[in-house]
Amino acid sequence: MSSTRVLVVDDLEMTARAIAAMAESFGHSITVCYDVESALRAFDSEPCDVVVSDVRMGALGGFDLLRGIRQRGSQVPVVLVTGAATVSAAMEAVEQGAYDYLGKPVQREQLGRLLARAIEYKRLLARETPAPAPDSPATALTDIIGHSPLMLEAFKDVARAARGDANVLVLGENGTGKEMVARLLHEKSDRAARPFVAVNVAAIAPGVAESELFGHVRGAFTDARETRQGLFQQAHGGTLFLDEIGDLEPALQAKLLRAIQERRIKPVGGNDEIEVDIRLVSATNLDLARRVRDGRFRQDLYYRIAVVTISLPPLRERVDDIPDLAAYFLARHASRSGRPVPRLAPEALEVLHAHAWPGNVRELENVMNRAVQFSRQGLVTPDLLSLGEGAAPAAKRFPTLDEKMEEYVLEVLAHTNHNLTQAARVLGISRRTLQRMAARRRRRGGEGASLSQPEPR
Repeated sequence: MSSTRVLVVDDLEMTARAIAAMAESFGHSITVCYDVESALRAFDSEPCDVVVSDVRMGALGGFDLLRGIRQRGSQVPVVLVTGAATVSAAMEAVEQGAYDYLGKPVQREQLGRLLARAIEYKRLLARETPAPAPDSPATALTDIIGHSPLMLEAFKDVARAARGDANVLVLGENGTGKEMVARLLHEKSDRAARPFVAVNVAAIAPGVAESELFGHVRGAFTDARETRQGLFQQAHGGTLFLDEIGDLEPALQAKLLRAIQERRIKPVGGNDEIEVDIRLVSATNLDLARRVRDGRFRQDLYYRIAVVTISLPPLRERVDDIPDLAAYFLARHASRSGRPVPRLAPEALEVLHAHAWPGNVRELENVMNRAVQFSRQGLVTPDLLSLGEGAAPAAKRFPTLDEKMEEYVLEVLAHTNHNLTQAARVLGISRRTLQRMAARRRRRGGEGASLSQPEPR
C-alpha cells in the first residue's frame, strides 16, 4: 500500500524543510515547494492527500493556493500555517475552504494528529459526491480580537457552523461575547439578508413569555387590544437568538420544543397554526447538561437546541489577548469621544493581567471606556483603572503566581550554577519546558539570559 503524500509549501526553506521532516517522521511521502506557482504545478503533476501551506509568501500566498486548488475542483484538505495566528484569519481560512489553520511554530505531535485527521477526512470524502464550491465571495468578517488557542478553536467552529442550518447552543460566562457569536453565525449564513431577532429570555416578565415568543390575537387577554406577532414570526426566514435559555420556565420549554420540531406556532388565543422558518441560536451561562440531570431542563429540548455546541472561554483563560483587546477598546472609545487614543502604561497592563475579570470582555471594555475619559496626557495609569471584584488591592501589589514561580526557578538555577538539565530535574519539569519559560520571559522584556545561560562545559 502506497504511503500518503503531503505537499508542503513555504517560501522559507528552513521552515519548509522543518515541517516536511516532521510530516515525514509519521511515514508520509513529502513534496516541498517554495512558492504558489510551483506548488500548483506539483499539485497538477502528482496527486497528494494533504497540502500544508504558509499564508504569507510574497505576491501569492496560501489563500491564493487554496483558491487555485478549489478552482481545479479538488477537495483535498488544505492546512494553512501562519506566524500571526488570529481569530479573523482562522475564520477566513475555514470559510474559504481550508481544512484547518495552524499557528507557528508548528509542533510535531500537533501536526501528526492533524495530518491523520485530514487524511481520514479525504478518504471519507472520496465516498461522497463533493458539492461544488460556492462562487459568491465571502462577506467581510466582523472584528474579532484575539489569538489565543481557545479562541482560535471556538471561532473555527463558528465558521464551520455558519453556513449550515443546524441549531446552535453557545456556552460561556456573562460578558464572553455569546451574542456576538450569534450575530456572526447569522451574518455568515445564507439567511444574512433576513431578520436577526434577539431576546434575553431571563428578562421577559413572567406570564407574557408565550405571547412574546409566539404572539397573540386580539382579545386573547385583557390588554390584547390588537393582534401582535411574536418573535418567531418576526424572525421568519432568518435567525432567532434566545439568550439565557437555561432560565426558560418549564411550561414554555414544551411549547418551544414543539415549535422547533414542527416549525409551526400557535399564537396565544388563536386557533390556527402558523408556519415559521427560523434558525435557532441559543445561549446560556448555566451548566445546561447538569440542569437536565437535575430535572430542571427538558432533555429532549436540550438535544434539539444543541445540535452544534460552541464554548467561549472566559477572559481569565485567554489573558494573552488582554493587550490587544485593551488597545482595541481604547481606540474605539477614543474615536467615539473625539479624543486622541491613549496608551497603556506598563504598570497598568500588569494590573489588567492580574485582575480576575468576573465580567469578562464586557468588563474590560467598560474599564477602557472609563480610562479614555479620565486619561491624562495620553497615558492610562493604574489609578485610572476602575476595577471591581477581583482587582488587586491598590495599596499593595501582590506578585502573580507566574512571578513567584519564576523567582523559584531563578533560585534553583543559581543553586545548579545555571545547569539547565540539573535545574529541570530539581524542578520536576523537562529541559524543554525550562527553555520555553526563558523564551516567554524574554518576550515580556525580562532578563532572559538569567534563565537561559549556556551550561558549563
